[in-house]
Amino acid sequence: MIADRLNTYSNIYLPNKTLCVPLNPDKKEYNSFLNKVRIVIEHVFARLKRFKILVYRYRNKIRRFGLRFNLISGIYNFELS
Repeated sequence: MIADRLNTYSNIYLPNKTLCVPLNPDKKEYNSFLNKVRIVIEHVFARLKRFKILVYRYRNKIRRFGLRFNLISGIYNFELS
């Protein structure tokens, strides 16, 4: 069942795992590349959680959620530059 789900998503990248055998250098390099990309994304989520819109239940009108999230993303992007 899990294998079926993995085949339906073409843009998913999973790290290589070991089974009591060390990974070869190519697989280690691929894993480190995935970790570098993942940590950047995790840092962005942590910065966005500072605004608490992703942490708690959103209790306002749902049609304004997209607007507020875009505004928060714009503030974050402004801080980067």
